[in-house]
Amino acid sequence: MPKTLTLRINEETYRSFAKMAKAENRSLANFIETAVKAHILETVFVDDIEMAEIMADERLIERLRRGSRDARRKRGTPVG
Repeated sequence: MPKTLTLRINEETYRSFAKMAKAENRSLANFIETAVKAHILETVFVDDIEMAEIMADERLIERLRRGSRDARRKRGTPVG
């Protein structure tokens, strides 16, 4: 179910968002939602190239497997 969010931004940012939303024929709310989702995908998740690099690193994969096994066995000390 959609949620309503109140967002406080300065006038210059509002005008910039509104201009970009109009150029893409979107509502302001849709433009902001889409931009935030795209930002999250770009910064939080790895892309296909990064994932290929991770999977190609055999030493890293073995360390991840070992860490996962240790976590399942409740071995080691949690960090954080």
